[in-house]
Amino acid sequence: VQLQAFGGGLVQAGGSLRLSCAASGRTFSRYYMGWFRQAPGKEREFVAVISRSGGSSNYADSVKGRFTISRDNGQNTVYLQMNSLKPEDTAVYYCAADMTPRTPTLMGEYDYWGQGTQVTVSS
Repeated sequence: VQLQAFGGGLVQAGGSLRLSCAASGRTFSRYYMGWFRQAPGKEREFVAVISRSGGSSNYADSVKGRFTISRDNGQNTVYLQMNSLKPEDTAVYYCAADMTPRTPTLMGEYDYWGQGTQVTVSS
């Protein structure tokens, strides 16, 4: 599966952005979809993951209550709605896919990655 993330940009603290990740192919619904981010000088970190059907999701503590992951299997797209953004949310955001991630919070569990989209939150 090929992934393309978009929707990043520059936003003031307290603002919102919605990221999208479009997937190619007809097997999108077979994949768990995750979002990760990497800030300058830091390691890539888990943000959120959603199950194949969209019925369950999990979030990093740092974004819980502010970010929402969702998916539309008919459109082969996963979304990350980001509200109440903070300067520390500034990073390149990546979407990732895997059929059976044993530990979905670990980036090593994902076989497919998008190219990343930059999110910059100004104070």
